[in-house]
Parts: sequence; C-alpha cells; structure tokens
Amino acid sequence: MGLLWRSYGIFALVTLMGVLAQYEWQPKDAFDEIKIRFDKVTGDNCPILPPRDLTLPEESVSHLPDIKDVNINPVFPNRTALLHLHNMALSRAFFWSYILQSRFIRPAINDTYDPGMMYYFLSTVADVSSNPHINASAIYFAPNSSYSPSYRGFFNKTFPRFAPRTYREDDFNDPIHLEKISTLNTFFVKDLGAFPPNSALHDYTIKNYHINEWYNHWLPDNVDKRHDTKTTYQVEIRYANNTNETYTFHGPPGADENPGPVKFTKPYFDCRRSNKWLVAAVTPIADIYPRHTQFRHVEYPTYTAVSVVEMDFERIDINQCPKGEGNKGPNVFADTARCKKETTECEPIDGWGFRRGGYQCRCKPGFRLPGVVRRPYLGEILERASDEQYYNGFDCTKIGWVQKVPIKWFRQPEYIREQYINRYYEYKNHTSGPSALHSEKRNINEVLKFILGVNGRSCRNYHPQDLVLTGEFAYEAQKQFENEAKMAIRLANFISAFLQISDPSEVYSGKQVADKPLTEDQMMGETLALVLGNTRIWSAATYWDRRKFTNRTLFAPYAYKRELNTRKFNLEDVARFNKTGEEYIDKPFFRLLKQRWASNFDSLEKYYLKIRLRHNETGEYDQRYEHYPNFYHAAKMDHGYWTTPEFDCKGYVKKWLMTYAVPFFGWDSLKAKLEFKGVVAVSMNMLQLDINQCPDDYYEPNAFKNTHKCDEKSSYCVPILGRGYETGGYKCECRQGFEYPYEDLITYYDGQLVEAEFENIVNDKESRYDTFKCRLAGAASLQVQFTILAFVALVGWMMLHRNQC
Repeated sequence: MGLLWRSYGIFALVTLMGVLAQYEWQPKDAFDEIKIRFDKVTGDNCPILPPRDLTLPEESVSHLPDIKDVNINPVFPNRTALLHLHNMALSRAFFWSYILQSRFIRPAINDTYDPGMMYYFLSTVADVSSNPHINASAIYFAPNSSYSPSYRGFFNKTFPRFAPRTYREDDFNDPIHLEKISTLNTFFVKDLGAFPPNSALHDYTIKNYHINEWYNHWLPDNVDKRHDTKTTYQVEIRYANNTNETYTFHGPPGADENPGPVKFTKPYFDCRRSNKWLVAAVTPIADIYPRHTQFRHVEYPTYTAVSVVEMDFERIDINQCPKGEGNKGPNVFADTARCKKETTECEPIDGWGFRRGGYQCRCKPGFRLPGVVRRPYLGEILERASDEQYYNGFDCTKIGWVQKVPIKWFRQPEYIREQYINRYYEYKNHTSGPSALHSEKRNINEVLKFILGVNGRSCRNYHPQDLVLTGEFAYEAQKQFENEAKMAIRLANFISAFLQISDPSEVYSGKQVADKPLTEDQMMGETLALVLGNTRIWSAATYWDRRKFTNRTLFAPYAYKRELNTRKFNLEDVARFNKTGEEYIDKPFFRLLKQRWASNFDSLEKYYLKIRLRHNETGEYDQRYEHYPNFYHAAKMDHGYWTTPEFDCKGYVKKWLMTYAVPFFGWDSLKAKLEFKGVVAVSMNMLQLDINQCPDDYYEPNAFKNTHKCDEKSSYCVPILGRGYETGGYKCECRQGFEYPYEDLITYYDGQLVEAEFENIVNDKESRYDTFKCRLAGAASLQVQFTILAFVALVGWMMLHRNQC
C-alpha cells in the first residue's frame, strides 16, 4: 500500500514539474520586461510610485499613423483604431480653432460668441461615447487662456485653468445598472481646472502632475519675434441668403509641415482617474490672443490649448516580427516571435492587442508546408507549445527542385488560348459602357473602364440612371469606411446630448449662466471639422428638419473640398435651395430616416453622465452638476443608413460618392418625449475602396466576387489590401499538397501580374499565364537517398551475378 502511494506521489511530482517547466525553453525577452512594468502599476499603488514607473518606452507602440502617408501607403488593419484616434484629435483641434476665432465673422458687440462650459463637456463626452475604442477625451487650456460666457459679468475675463475631460467608467457595480453588467456607456466628466489655489499638485500645467506629456508637447507656446507663425486655412462660406464670405483662420500645423499636426504620447498610467494604461494623440488649438484689446498689432495667433484623445494601450496590437521592410521600427517588441528562422518567416495578424501570439509563421521561399499542414503556423500555438512540441515541429520542408522564373515567353497555342477564353467567356463577347454593368456575367475590365472613365465632363453624356450603381459595387464599404462613419456618429451624438441635457432657460444658483442654444457658427464649424479632420471624407452635412433649429425654418451647413491635400475648403448652407425637388428634406436618406424614427425610440442607445464642474469662476473646487447623474439617448452605427454609390453630375464633388447618414434627436416642445431633429451625413469616394475578387458565399453582394484568375486546382485566392479600385488586389497561394516551384523572393503569384498576363492571352499577345500554377509537392526532387541507391545497386549486382551463373 505504501509503495502504491509513493508511486502516486512520484507521478504527481513529475507531472507538476513537467507543467511548470513547459515554458522554460522560452528565454525572457522585451515583451516580458514590458509586461512586468505593465502589471506592476495598479490604481492602489500608482500615487506612491515614481513618475518613471508610470510610463512605458515610446517604442512600445509601433507603426504610428503618419498624416504624410495616409493617402499614399495603405493603413494596416491593426492600426485603423489608432488612425481614428489621430483623426478625432485633429478634427477637434480644427473645430475649436475655428469656433474660437469665428467671433471675427460676427459684429463686434459686447459678447464673446464662445461656447459655454456645457458645450465643452458634452463635446468630450461625444468623442468617447461614439467609439468604444476611445477611452478618454480632454481639452487642456494654457493658464488664463480660456474665455467663457458661462458666468455673469465675465466678459473678456479668463479662467485660471480650464480642462474639461471625459473618460469611460466601469459601471459593473454602479447602482444605476441593477443588471451588474458593464455597459461601457457610463462616463465621468470633470473640469480638471477646478482645484484649490494652494494645491499645486492638482495643476495640470506643472511637470509633476501625474504624466503630463500631452501638455508639454505643444504648450506653453512661446511665439518669438514673428506673429505669423501659425498655419492658416481658408473657407469660402455661402449663406442661405446667397451672401458670400471668405474666412481665414489659424489652426494646427499642416500635413506638409514638420512636425505634423498630431503627436502621440508614450503609454502612461492614468493614475487616480481611469487607472488604465493609455496612449494619447495630441493636437494644438490656435486662437488670437489676447482678446478685445482694440489693437490688432498686439493680438497674435498662438496655441492656447491642446486637444487630447486617448485609447486603451491593451487594445493596440504589438508587432513581434523581426525588423524588415514592413517593420522598420522603432519597435521594442521586434524579433520576439517564436518562428523558426531557418525555414519560416514571421507575418503579423491583427486583433490580438497587447499579448503574445499576434503573428503567423509562413514558409520561406524555397520551402513548403508538410503535407499534413493546411495553413501557416499560428503564433498563439507556438507560444503555448512545450519544448518537445516546438523543437520537433513547426518546420517547413525544403523544396528539392527549384525552377528559374521564365524570362522569355511566347504567344500561347490557339488551343490553349481557346481553353481559357471558353472558361472566361465574358471576355470573348462583351459589351462596353454602362451596359457592361448589367451583363449576366460581367467583364470586370469593361466595368472598371466605365466607372473610372466617368468624370465631371463625361458624366453629361450618360443617363442619370447610369450614374447610380447598386450596393454590390461598394462591397465592404461599411467596414472600410467605418472610421468615417464614426465621425458622423460623433457629431450626431453631440447634438443629441446637447439638445437633451442643456436647457437655455435653466436658472442656476450663483453667477453661473446656462448655455445658449446652438448657433449657426457652431454647426458650421462642427460640419467643417469633419472634412478637415479626415482626408477620406469629401463632403459632410448637418441637415436639420423643418423648424427644428433655433430661429430658422431650414438649416443645413454643407462642407466639401474639391481636391485632396488642400487648405481651401467650401461651406454652404444648402437651405438656400428651396425649389420643389431641390430641398434637402426631400433626399431619399433623409426621408427614410425620418420615417424610421417617427415614433419609436426604444432601440436608441442610452448614455449616462456624471458631470463635476467648477464651483465658481476661479475654480476652487469641483461640484456636482445640478442633474447628477444625467443621461441622453443617441444613435449608434446600426441606426445609420448607407446609400449606394452615385456620381452626382450636378453636385459640388464630381466623384463616385457613397454617403453614410445617421440621425440625431432632442426633446419636443413640451419636453415630454424624444423627436427626430435631423441627420448628419458624410460622403466618401467609392474609388478609395479595395475590391475583393476572391470567392465568397452566394449571398454576399459583391459585384467582383469570384473574378480572380488563379488556377483553382492548385491555388486559392487571398485578398491584398491597399490595391484600390482596380483588378489584381489578391494573391494566389498554393493549396495543401502543392508548392511554389520558382526561385523567387515570394511564395505566391501576385494578382496584378496574373491579371496582366491573362489580358495578354485575351489580346493574343505573348503571355506566361499558363505557367502560373503550383506544382504537386514532392513530385520532383533531385536529392539522392543513398540507402535506396545502395539497395538498388545490391539487387542489380545479385541479379547480374545470378545470370552469369
């Protein structure tokens, strides 16, 4: 009996040692060092830790979006959230720069024309509520730079400090939600400029205030000698009464300047606030300072504030692959992948965040996967493998006989050409022009020739019906234009919040004054900021329903640009088109959304706010808002409407545009129930989409589905992003059991080359299309097995000796 228990004990000990030693083969690397620093800081110990422990190295976030490359190089799928963070910070900086200087448009009366405090608070709330990837948003003003109409007798006076900030709270234990489920819809709003005068540690402008790198990036702005140091942007405005105005304002640096308009901070721990590791995008806000001196030669443009939009560091994908052409650095996590470098190479995949395994190991050129393996080795499996599994697997097999890439090719024999022409018969007898769109089996080359050939001059030659495409030509637009749609949702979210929370007739105790109703300049600035902050948005509009905007029957600011990478923009109030059929309230998407939201608002998202504002003009301390907590209802992504692509020959932007429209809501005149107030719409150029020619399910509405030219017997189609609205946006990967036969730097056939060579076959020219096939794996090899050779020689000698006998 004792021997049996001793045997059990030894077995348990061996098993435990095996489990504990499973990952001992993995040496510690840069990821482990960052993870230790990451886990070391918590909300309980962060106040006593030194500042160096509250930040991570700048190289912890690689492949930061650069505005100089946005319209040139494709954006990695795992950097779209960071790009949205970049665009949001830029858009908000443009808006605040515009609205703070828009007082020069209006008559010089005894008023600041500035937004009130509630406008600032709800603006930061909308930044966070419209996108679950954004964790916080704030506007930090330099000392004595913020003018406000929110207090009586405060004209031409400034707040000592003013910094409205909103961050998303974890409402799991919040008494508002009895379900005990995190909704991500509760936001804490606070004026960080409200603190006692003798409490210097709460001053966000000093270096010892938590981690204030976002403030020091741009502020304080010391303008020396020259007064024209700030970039100017020009807006041509046309009002509803057909009067025109050209307005020039100062804003953030241009995309062509160095440094650009947006700077990113190091990951830092947001101590005693959200208690999360955050990464921030910071953009400066310009204003003419000081104000109302009556001497313009002493009023000069300067940066008076910064717009800071932050996201959770854990949501940002890391790149563990070695440095190379697509991973040049700086990147602290470079070369921490577990791929076997002798036979495989690393390729990052998106969606992993801050954890190991966000990559796959592909075979190097000259190698192929074993016959029992179907896809590249996933990094997640390698990271969890034991030493025995790792050292005995995850390898690629060397290809024995490698061919040279053909450098000379000929016209294909007629029977081979006929074979391909019969397979793709739509290239033999095809129609051109608009008729190519309606063929039973489309010739995509003719389809694209028509679409790309339509411009501002040639569009007059076509019937209006020919200039409206079906939705299948904009396949995956909802995914590829998601960031642009979120910017429209942000504005609709803000208008809904302001109309439902801010009451101009409310009376507060003390000197505080309620915010005035939304003004024309504010709505024009918000609409313009959508176009200024995102280069893929060509036009944006805020369409108000009839008699829903203050003192206006119809009001619809429409901002657009005529060319890419410009500093000149146009802004029109399209309410001036009041002929029957020309009114914007007759637009199909406006009427559809108005009918959809005529009576039932139960499906709208509900957002809760906990607002703490300043006690008085000087701050002293923060106090709860009169209504605490507060809430509002607003639309989310699913509540919007995507239009089909259309070329508006009479419109301002002569391009194939598709529009995303989302509604906003407010209380009715009795404040008894919600009602539809209008629509925010943004339009994008369809030709900036990536088309997908690979096979898909039968129910997917894709006009280019299964139009690839890969050899389906030996290869399969994989989409490549960044190729735009042209053919060839794919690669032909070899199927399981096949191998790439050529001595090349890649292991697949590029779709652009495949399409070009197929076009040569159609035109009966020299082509090598017939060589774009994968070879049966292991079918040909020049390697000699000496055991087999010796056996064959022995058998041959025995047979020969027997015959001689």
